Amino acid sequence: MKETFKAVKVSEHVYWVGAIDWALRDFHGYATNRGSTYNAYLVMGEKVALIDTVKAPFKGELLSRIASVVDPKDVSIIVSNHSEMDHTGCLPEVVDLVEPEKVYASVKGAQAIAAHFHPAPEIEAVKEGDTLDLGNLELTFTPTPMLHWPDSMFTYLAADELLFSQDAFGMHLATSERFADEIDRGVMIEEAAKYYANILLPFSPLVTKLLAKVADAGISIRTLVPAHGPIYRTEKDIGWILGLYAEWAAQKPTKKAVVVYDTMWGSTALMARAIGDGVAAGGASAKLLPLGASHRSEVTTELLDAGALLVGTPTINNQMLPRIADVLTYVKGLKPRNLIGAAFGSYGWSGEAVKHVEEILSAMKVELVAETLNVKYVPDEDVLAQCRSLGMLVAEKLVERC
Repeated sequence: MKETFKAVKVSEHVYWVGAIDWALRDFHGYATNRGSTYNAYLVMGEKVALIDTVKAPFKGELLSRIASVVDPKDVSIIVSNHSEMDHTGCLPEVVDLVEPEKVYASVKGAQAIAAHFHPAPEIEAVKEGDTLDLGNLELTFTPTPMLHWPDSMFTYLAADELLFSQDAFGMHLATSERFADEIDRGVMIEEAAKYYANILLPFSPLVTKLLAKVADAGISIRTLVPAHGPIYRTEKDIGWILGLYAEWAAQKPTKKAVVVYDTMWGSTALMARAIGDGVAAGGASAKLLPLGASHRSEVTTELLDAGALLVGTPTINNQMLPRIADVLTYVKGLKPRNLIGAAFGSYGWSGEAVKHVEEILSAMKVELVAETLNVKYVPDEDVLAQCRSLGMLVAEKLVERC
């Protein structure tokens, strides 16, 4: 495939040489309905540097794109900004092929690569503020631990005012267009929000600190190149994604209630609809997510701009339904903040599930605003009125908080 896949010029000295994964539909638990890209970049200095590699099955595509610009054996330097396998899967094979002078990663990155591959390529670790001379160009390294792995790192090319931001500011989106200004904004905001909610949400306080650090440093960014999704090459688009990250990281509550539920014979679903109607009547917005038709990653995405989380489940074998347990385990790990909420549901001969949900919500620091609504078998008009009242109470609290 040497002549098949071509590089795309990004800036004066940088080319995109990554791969497009049109088939990806699951990324360790979240639904990637539009596929993804694994972005790698070639820096054409007097010494040629490759920033990241790609997932192992796409090695040929990477090498073909590199070969459209330069002989792969002319690559002198490889920089690994993140050791996760979608960016290092073919790293050892590429190192064996091109025989670079050095491979660089953060201190944690060097450790992670050594733990991933047996044998592993030799890595030289870099620290905050270290620079790499490419002859006529210079790269500067900034470790960004826990954004989103301990090894994560930014690399900055001052000559092009270009920041290689690794997984930060990315999205899972397979397209033939490489630049944000070429892609429908509605699609991008959907995928950027989904990416943040399912990857970076637990690290929001660190995102806030990083944005402040970049602002204080006065670094000029003319081009922002993440490791997934489109490249930002206009001031408008860079400001757009940085602004969204600042907003999402703050997690300020809004007048939106997410009502997540599963149901056996329709009773819990009926309660959920009554609650949603009450939320709307109270002047807030309700988003109902029946888990028979909603993926866990959709739940977290909807929570990104929400102020309340209400969870409904029947009881089965003294437990909540499995899809509810799945979603709560997933959401708990992502650490959403500043939520109010409640639990509700129906049961036949025992009703422990709703209490189990309440315990998890409390562990997540969700402020419970009402006592449990737990009905035996099928809710009557009185119970549905209580459900509507619960929705209105949640709306009232949301309006107060916002």
